[in-house]
Amino acid sequence: MPGRSARRAAPAALALALALSSTGCGHLSAPHWPWHHSPPPPPAPVHELEIGGAPADSFPQYWKRNTLLVDLSAATGTGSITLKPAAGGSWPVRVAFRVTPGSIGVLDVRAAEHESLPIVPGGGKPVDLELSPATYTATTPEMSVSWGPTPAP
Repeated sequence: MPGRSARRAAPAALALALALSSTGCGHLSAPHWPWHHSPPPPPAPVHELEIGGAPADSFPQYWKRNTLLVDLSAATGTGSITLKPAAGGSWPVRVAFRVTPGSIGVLDVRAAEHESLPIVPGGGKPVDLELSPATYTATTPEMSVSWGPTPAP
C-alpha cells in the first residue's frame, strides 16, 4: 500500500508549494542584496555667491567637499555672469565651475587675475574646472565669468 500514501501526500505538497510561492516567499522574486546601496542623494543647492546677469536659479551652486561648485552645465553659445559674495559673506577658499564639453569652448574668468580655461570638446559628460588660488583674493569685489566658442588659432 505504499502507492496510496504517496497519492495522499501529493496534494498536500502541491498546496504547500502554491502557498509558499504566492505569500511567504514572494520576496525571493525581487532580492535585496546586502551589498547593494541606493545612490547618494544629489547635493543640496546653496547660496554663497550672488550671480548677476542671469536668473538666480539658472546656475545652481553646490558644495563639493571644501570647493564651491557653480554649475554652468546649462550654459551654451556665448554669455557672461558676474559673481560676488552674498551679503555678509566672503569668497570661498576654492571655486570651481561645472561645464559641459561641446556646449562651450572656453571659460574666461577675470578677478584679481585673468584665467582662461579651454574646454576640450568631446565626452559629453559635465566636467569640473577649479580656479587657481591666485585668480581671486579675499578683497576681490567681484568676478566676471564669460564663455564662448573656442577661439580660432
